[in-house]
Amino acid sequence: MMGNQAIARGLVENGCSMATAYPGTPSSEILASVAKYKTQLDLAMHTQWAVNEKVALEIAYAGSMAGLRTAVAMKQVGLNVASDPLMSAAYMGTAGGFIVISADDPGPHSSQTEQDSRMMAMMAKIPVLDPDSPRQAKDMIKTAFALSEAFKTPVMLRPTTRVCHSRQDVRPGNILHLEARPDFKKEPSRWAATPKFRFQLHLELEAKLARIAEYPDTEPVLRNPQASGRSAVVSCGVAAAYTTEALKNLHLWDTLPFYQVNQPFPLHTAFIRLLLDAYDQVLILEETTAVIEMQLADRSRVKGKLNGAVPRVGELLPEKIEALLADFGAVETRIPSLAQAPGRRPTLCAGCPHRASFFAIKQAAPRGIYTSDIGCYTLGLNLKAVDTVLCMGAAISQAAGFYQAYRHAAKRPDIVATIGDSTFFHAGVPALIDAVVQNVRFVLVILDNRTTAMTGSQPTPATGSGATGEKLVAVDMENLVKGCGVRFLEVGDPYETTGFIAMLKKALAFSRSEGPAVVIARHPCIIDLVRQGQARDPIEVMVNEACDGCGFCHQHFECPALVVVDDGQHTAVDPLVCSGCGVCIDVCPKGAIVVKS
Repeated sequence: MMGNQAIARGLVENGCSMATAYPGTPSSEILASVAKYKTQLDLAMHTQWAVNEKVALEIAYAGSMAGLRTAVAMKQVGLNVASDPLMSAAYMGTAGGFIVISADDPGPHSSQTEQDSRMMAMMAKIPVLDPDSPRQAKDMIKTAFALSEAFKTPVMLRPTTRVCHSRQDVRPGNILHLEARPDFKKEPSRWAATPKFRFQLHLELEAKLARIAEYPDTEPVLRNPQASGRSAVVSCGVAAAYTTEALKNLHLWDTLPFYQVNQPFPLHTAFIRLLLDAYDQVLILEETTAVIEMQLADRSRVKGKLNGAVPRVGELLPEKIEALLADFGAVETRIPSLAQAPGRRPTLCAGCPHRASFFAIKQAAPRGIYTSDIGCYTLGLNLKAVDTVLCMGAAISQAAGFYQAYRHAAKRPDIVATIGDSTFFHAGVPALIDAVVQNVRFVLVILDNRTTAMTGSQPTPATGSGATGEKLVAVDMENLVKGCGVRFLEVGDPYETTGFIAMLKKALAFSRSEGPAVVIARHPCIIDLVRQGQARDPIEVMVNEACDGCGFCHQHFECPALVVVDDGQHTAVDPLVCSGCGVCIDVCPKGAIVVKS
């Protein structure tokens, strides 16, 4: 199983009645897999892609308040969005078991930051479990539910990319059929606590943490009890799996005690005493922040991130851990140095409607400021049609900020914000309302490809279907935009290049004098169409002798199906890559790209 599938299997095997999520790599497959199990096994449970992580957590938490076992999944930056209810839920506690799965991305590979969710658990004062593999991630679901129910607290499971997306043989277990009957017991002093009662809840939370730090089922494990000496290694998460292999490779397995920490926070009190009493020096290997390390009172004997012995940034890959262990254990090792192969920068798919939208934006507002957002369309960077990417929904807010910055300038630039349909529902609506109230003069282009494409084509609120494909109510995006108070709204197909450029110019003219204008660029994701068996008939194109190798199509359109040939003198179409969208016909200024006769 992939790690995320194993986590999903752990949820359904252990009586989870409600699972919610918002998609985000590396966590997306968790809910998708739960939904598949629900269908295959005919389980009576609720699965839901929520509009954002905050809403997802609140829905699942309410199920826990009613006494059910529930879980919510998201990526680590999504936990920022859900942090408000998380902090409050930690104080109020739980009734049924409640697991918050926050998938971290050390590196990062597909995220804005490589922040450590364990730090969020520390701030919220909830326990966090750190699996080293898909198999352990599945097993930790059972532990997490038991821990949550024993102490009436949310519990965080924190897999990283290498756990979520690696594969391992995992034995499926039996499905635990609990008598899951909701039974919400009204207790206003807890569930609706005012500040006076919150103080008391905080006292109770601190007492819980002290007891959790003595909980036997999550205590650190000495992996090689035969080893002895005054030096020890401590690790957790996937770094612990690498450490096991490296110690054996270096022939240190029998001489260097190795402790695997399953619950990095709160670190077990007895374990802290053991480390300080039994060892003269301790090497701590963890990703990405020094969470274990900072809980040790005496750091003079600790080697880790805080004293620079272990890198503070990036993944702890196997070769890095082996080098650190060799140095700590005073043995020699030869780690091969592999030259970095030249990469190819990521680009939008051939035929992606976003590419057509960005081309049109550059033609309509060639000297504009382009704010953008999180999604496939971040790759508009390659087309020089994206200047800023901050976080979900920030395209609109930053457009407002740039407008206010240039408001009294002698020459105010055009401002064009781009945001995907799913991201607009997630975090764009409040920002658009604010822009309307402040009469911000900019153009918002909502890139509506009818799916959450980047994370695996999950449904959006406008799709009208749910996690298992069930029919749901579809939200009308146009009515939503109008409901925000927008006075200029038009919908166009970016594949219709000439008309779409004209539409954008009209929107820009309105925005310069009247206020915010919205253009919805609507064309389905071509990958999603293929998956659904609805791909349209391709338009076969070719490059004729009028091509003089000017490079305009490569610089301003960058379709991977357009390739340079004849030492840069001409362009040709790669038929294996071309999707047949036909947009490039309108892109070439020489008219050299034509329909193949």
